[in-house]
Amino acid sequence: MVTETNSDWNEIQKELTLDPIKAIKTLSEIVQRDIQVGDESGIKLKEKSILALGSLLAKRKQSQDLADLITSTRPFLSVVSKAKAARLVKELVDLFLSIKGSTSTKIQLCLECIEWSKNEKRSYLRQALESRLIGLYYENSGYTESLSLSSKLLKELKKLDDKELLVEVQLTESKVYHAVKNIPKARAALTAARTTANTIYCPPKLQASLDLQSGILHAEEKDFKTSYSYFYEAFEGFDSIDDPTAKLALNSDDVKSIISGKLALRYAGVELEAMKSIATASHNRSLSELEEATKNYKTELTEDPIIQSHLDALYDNLLEQNLLRIIEPYSRVEHVASIIKLSLDVVERKLSQMILDEKFYGIMDQSCGVLTIYEEPQVDQSFEAALETINNMGK
Repeated sequence: MVTETNSDWNEIQKELTLDPIKAIKTLSEIVQRDIQVGDESGIKLKEKSILALGSLLAKRKQSQDLADLITSTRPFLSVVSKAKAARLVKELVDLFLSIKGSTSTKIQLCLECIEWSKNEKRSYLRQALESRLIGLYYENSGYTESLSLSSKLLKELKKLDDKELLVEVQLTESKVYHAVKNIPKARAALTAARTTANTIYCPPKLQASLDLQSGILHAEEKDFKTSYSYFYEAFEGFDSIDDPTAKLALNSDDVKSIISGKLALRYAGVELEAMKSIATASHNRSLSELEEATKNYKTELTEDPIIQSHLDALYDNLLEQNLLRIIEPYSRVEHVASIIKLSLDVVERKLSQMILDEKFYGIMDQSCGVLTIYEEPQVDQSFEAALETINNMGK
């Protein structure tokens, strides 16, 4: 029986390489077989077939068929141990989540699997699925739901010994707090995740994710040197496991040196060209080049909210520098918008903001399109000294 099972599996492996459609049909037939409790070889073959079929469906992006597979294998899970059942469900759910598609569909599947695990009293599996659900809520901008579920799950996990799962939840919590701009809590959650990670063996992907989040938070605090070192560590970590998340946020000199290196050759493509164009625009301090790069690589640069926020900051900084450079030699300037080649509304709004932030002193006459610049007023210290003397006399 064992020999027959091995020969069946060898045939399936050949089909997986030569004829994937035929392999799907063969694997589906094995998955639909009824297996008795004592049939160890049959159980092993079915386990392998379920995972192989799930992997094949995920590669072919057949999300509905994969969702049906997850549901149809539930009766078989009562035949195997709870640990094996949990591993099977987690791997199948992870394969389903790896397919690009509607996040709401993924959330619905996770909720169904969580409900099933609750009914079957499989606490470990429920916790693992809830950690995935927290990540899905975050991706779907459901920050309230994500924080509410993570708070409840963290209380449970701290009582148990599953520290790897605890690190994952704490890391996701840090991402959610960062998304809602609560940087102190994001840093606190990341520190807790790193502290927990130091007590266990941390898988390369999880360690790289921690480094990536550290880089993001340091970049928020404008500590770009530390941020760069964390991003590079994250890049090397993802690169070592061939993960497509190997992305970097670097300044112009770093981009040029890394793009010309061996590591970058395997990632050559549109994403690297987008990075290079932004780095060149920043190096040249050119607003027009930055706008052109954003327009040419819109998908690569604007879909990621973190990259988008730093691009907005870079644009704002370049606009401010260019405006100051134009108005610096003058006391009265006309048609600033035409000089900088930007729309009148954008320039007026930015100049107003700069005047209010005291970046320079002046007034705008919108009726005739003139900006009048004044010298920085000298503060007379005698008034403050007099007030301080009077206050001291009253003591």
